[in-house]
Amino acid sequence: MKIKHISHFQNGSTPKSFGLMPDNEEILSFELSNKNGMKVQIINYGATVTSLQIPVSNGNLVDVVLGFDALESYIASYNLPSAPYFGTTVGRYAGRINKGAFTLNDKTYQLNANNNGNTLHGGNIGFGKKAWNVINLTSGDNPSITLSLSSKNLDENFPGELHIDLTYTLTEDNELKLEYKASTTQDTIINLTHHSYFNLDGHDSSVLDQTMFIDAEKILETNAENIPTGNFTALSNHDFDFRTTKNCPASIDNSFVIESTNNVVAQLFSSKNNLQMSVYTNQPSVHVYVGGNCFDILKGKENTNYHPSSGICFETQNFPDAPNHDHFPNSVLKKGEEYHQKTVYKFENIN
Repeated sequence: MKIKHISHFQNGSTPKSFGLMPDNEEILSFELSNKNGMKVQIINYGATVTSLQIPVSNGNLVDVVLGFDALESYIASYNLPSAPYFGTTVGRYAGRINKGAFTLNDKTYQLNANNNGNTLHGGNIGFGKKAWNVINLTSGDNPSITLSLSSKNLDENFPGELHIDLTYTLTEDNELKLEYKASTTQDTIINLTHHSYFNLDGHDSSVLDQTMFIDAEKILETNAENIPTGNFTALSNHDFDFRTTKNCPASIDNSFVIESTNNVVAQLFSSKNNLQMSVYTNQPSVHVYVGGNCFDILKGKENTNYHPSSGICFETQNFPDAPNHDHFPNSVLKKGEEYHQKTVYKFENIN
């Protein structure tokens, strides 16, 4: 594994071993911390956030993301009937692609189907199951870590060799900032996202008492397999109209269409901790997910029993199945161009 600039890290911030891959490659855990006491831990397996600790008004730190204590648990979680993808980086294509097929430059590509005959979150071995390289670490104000991954031509049958750099920055304003850049050796499709399950009361709680806001007037209409039909559902008088703040639902798995990327696209609020998370992105949708993939059999960090309402995902991304809908936002990355995705999760104590 390529690691540069390790000497730039502050005392106590040197990486720790997080376990061995089946091929005996060592996975490392890295911690970034700011002057306010906020801390994030990231492993290079899947460029995954394993812990995100936020200082709250009573002086305590609250870990607001679900995860595992050991690498073996992350690896094993992908063998569940439906993997939870805790904290991981999803690619090459987040969300579902209908029948795992798309046409690009007059050629049809058949991807590996891993979800009811469709392709979900990149296929059988997505980016969350790969060891990333750590190419840069910075400390001091606004510490950051940059991880990179090269995905070979026809990896999961996607065209082109794709190179991705992902930088996590922990700002002094209590923001976790994600910046993705990618380039390809030939035209391909791409849709990257972050898959943390958030819980502002702590990862050992339920999100159902927390409230959320989403700045969206419509969602993607989907069929029984959660594949977009190409139509949109207006949210006026709809249960999922979160333009007026309301409690998190017990079950949701929908893509909200973002009208303006200049504003907060989503917010989550805990009255217990008076803690608010605001989500910003340059992407055309935020996919919101609660329930389903925790099964009441998952043992998380600190021996916690996770359950379907343990966390909520705000997956900022392009539309699922966009390659198969001409009127959806462009999902093609052309050779010689650069993909650029930015997402910010900002945490504030609200009195």
